[in-house]
Amino acid sequence: MKDNHLRRLVLTALFIAITVSIQALRMPQPVTGPLVNCMLLLSALFVGPIAGILVGLVTPLIASLVGILGAPTLIPFIMLSNGAYVFCFYLGRKLLGKKVLGSAVGTLGGAVVKFLLLSLAVNYIVEVPAVAAKAMQLPQLITGIAGGIIAVIAAKLIARSGRKELF
Repeated sequence: MKDNHLRRLVLTALFIAITVSIQALRMPQPVTGPLVNCMLLLSALFVGPIAGILVGLVTPLIASLVGILGAPTLIPFIMLSNGAYVFCFYLGRKLLGKKVLGSAVGTLGGAVVKFLLLSLAVNYIVEVPAVAAKAMQLPQLITGIAGGIIAVIAAKLIARSGRKELF
């Protein structure tokens, strides 16, 4: 039993490290966004939804601490939207199955909720530079959908090697 908990803890830490490393490369948002969203969903798929949510909570904080995220007022909203993205994906697959429908509904629903939360935050709650506000709106919907597609394809390829998804 303890080995399983330790394995999950180590895998979660590994997903956090990989996600922060992706952010640290400082590639353009159309590259970084889908990859980060992909890591959120892969961590949920292979460690569990709580792990995916934890990765989504920890990575914006670390990104801010190391200077990757330029608008620290967005941290709680990014955390919330990442958690909602993972949770919606989990719900879609749990309620509609692991096949295309569950994955598609979960990805699309999660991306829409993430987009809405961040758009509301930058339009009505926090003041951020115009560039940051723009990055927290429509690009979030696009990168959320792209990240989900990448995650589902990657999960299928990983599953062929013998590692099973948890949900």
